[in-house]
Amino acid sequence: MLIIIGYIVVIASALLGYVLSGGYLAVLFQPLEFLIIGGTAIGAFIVSNEKKVIKATLKALGQLFKSSKYNKTLYLTLINLMYTILTKIRQNGTLSIESDIDNPKESELFKKYPLILDNPQICDFITDYLRLMISGNMNVFEIEALMNEEIETYTHELEKPADAISTVGDGLPAFGIVAAVMGVINTLAQADRPASELGELIAHAMVGTFLGILLAYGFVSPLAALLKQRNAGVIKTLECTKVILIASMHDYAPQICIEFGRKTLFSHERPSFFELEKYIQDVKDKNTNSNENNE
Repeated sequence: MLIIIGYIVVIASALLGYVLSGGYLAVLFQPLEFLIIGGTAIGAFIVSNEKKVIKATLKALGQLFKSSKYNKTLYLTLINLMYTILTKIRQNGTLSIESDIDNPKESELFKKYPLILDNPQICDFITDYLRLMISGNMNVFEIEALMNEEIETYTHELEKPADAISTVGDGLPAFGIVAAVMGVINTLAQADRPASELGELIAHAMVGTFLGILLAYGFVSPLAALLKQRNAGVIKTLECTKVILIASMHDYAPQICIEFGRKTLFSHERPSFFELEKYIQDVKDKNTNSNENNE
């Protein structure tokens, strides 16, 4: 919704200022300029990216127009899941969660956290490293280094669609100039026309420069910036999980481990200590009541 509002503000501000200065809107309506600028930009986008990046970019653009699922609710759910897992390990040993991490979709533990199950990246990250912890063949420093490597790789993968969109935005002003130059060439080829008609042709040509710059800085580049912000939220879930697991390997209590994870979250989405404590207690009470009703 905010994207649509922003676009409306951009269009309204540009056109209103133009009209108030005495301009005529009809002059700006140049469909062929859109064809030249848009077509060349799309062609360059296809040439400069692999097929998998093109698919990822199109998918990411669709997600931008939806609310981000990486919010406080997801973080609370993630931390609570980690607390439940670590508590179970502390009470019953590491082997007690082996069946849960081998098939999380069938696990009664994971089924209580559908937000995590519906996010394969987070779910796989948790189960993969719990499996390594159970194996006992790697020390905490080796596992932490492997986590950092995976997070770095995933970050690089997430950045590709944002970089692709940003590259298109950077190229749009140049494509606008291409459209303007082609319009000027067309004008010069008709130099025998009256001065009034030549002026109109030149005005039409200059619309290309205007459109290229407006599309770049008013529409496309902001999408790249927004996508990078969204990506930061995705990576933060993995960093939060990493810190909690590493703290657990250092033999801290589950309550301390999740506090480590809570501190890694962005301040505007980070639950307070008491908010997290209340959330965990509410989930415990809910699960207790549910078990009693089933009995």
